[in-house]
Amino acid sequence: MNQVETQRGIQGIIVTGPVGAGKTTVSLALSELLEAQGISHALIDMDWLRWLYPSKSHDPFRSELGYKNLAALAKNYLAEGAKVLILADVVETLEQKEIYQEVIPEAKMTIVRLSAQESTLHDRLKKRESEATLPWYKNRATELKEIMESRLIGDWVVETEGKSAKQLAVSIVENVLGLMDLGAS
Repeated sequence: MNQVETQRGIQGIIVTGPVGAGKTTVSLALSELLEAQGISHALIDMDWLRWLYPSKSHDPFRSELGYKNLAALAKNYLAEGAKVLILADVVETLEQKEIYQEVIPEAKMTIVRLSAQESTLHDRLKKRESEATLPWYKNRATELKEIMESRLIGDWVVETEGKSAKQLAVSIVENVLGLMDLGAS
């Protein structure tokens, strides 16, 4: 059995963290690393699957829509042979892992939480957000950091301070997928 194959056959890696933690950047680095290893995978940023205006009052972040869209995409990616599904998303509750498992029952889901100091999150947000949106994102980053820490979100928590996206991706591949020889094809 290939190291990335599980009893379910597919490994799902949910890369989470507060806004500004580097979810998308690390997910992209992880995808590049898996590609270099010849491992069939798909990368899905959940933000894009929920991008719809206006949102419904009972679902302000359009989570329900995201899960429906993910079910359709995952089915297609798996049919094309993906062995690893990388999902970048904000996970605020432990129940979300169960929802992901229901949406993609073929996959063994692992949540990797990226952790950073509040000042680092705010510095990263200053580089990407507009003056108009920055206050909301800074508040949300602080809120999410507290939520994720207090609820113990993540099967594995990795500190991002002083590490490149590639270093973090290597760590995820080694610790989550169990691949140690990253120089081999």
